[in-house]
Amino acid sequence: MAVSSGEGKATPDRHVASRRAGEQGLLFDTQVSAPPEDVGYRGPTACAAAGITYRQLDYWARTKLVEPSVRAAHGSGSQRLYSFRDILVLKVVKRLLDTGVSLQQIRTAVTHLRDRGVQDLAQITLMSDGVSVYECTSADEVVDLLQGGQGVFGIALGRVWQEVEGSLAELPGERAATDPPGHPHDELANRRRARRTG
Repeated sequence: MAVSSGEGKATPDRHVASRRAGEQGLLFDTQVSAPPEDVGYRGPTACAAAGITYRQLDYWARTKLVEPSVRAAHGSGSQRLYSFRDILVLKVVKRLLDTGVSLQQIRTAVTHLRDRGVQDLAQITLMSDGVSVYECTSADEVVDLLQGGQGVFGIALGRVWQEVEGSLAELPGERAATDPPGHPHDELANRRRARRTG
């Protein structure tokens, strides 16, 4: 993933553009609250919050584009649980696809975002020219991209964070605990193992 350094020469126009970007709340000084770490969201909830279909969610999980980090599906009847961060990434993937970015570039961007801390995500703006995706962490970097003709649209992750947070506030979540002993999923798995081992 290309990343602009934001170290170009300072010009009066650049300072004005940088200040305006900051004034518009375009990108970086978004205050966000830490998402709960022990809460997961089932597939239909993740879909509703990210604005995607269940078919997309399932495909992206199976192809390992965005996998549930709280609990993966283990056989028939088990439920995937997606974290807040997973849903944030799902929404970003949807927006990048909607603007025509290739799946290959999106995979690169998602891999890069996975390596970032949760709070770091809120301070990132992804810019793209429709071909490549660039990470910007300051208004100066955005201005550099725009002046170089590389940025056509941007996705401020802090804003996406707030949208997801607002959506999830009205949707059901559940504590991320393992299945308790005697849970039907365990029983079924035990029966299958018993049949195989004979």
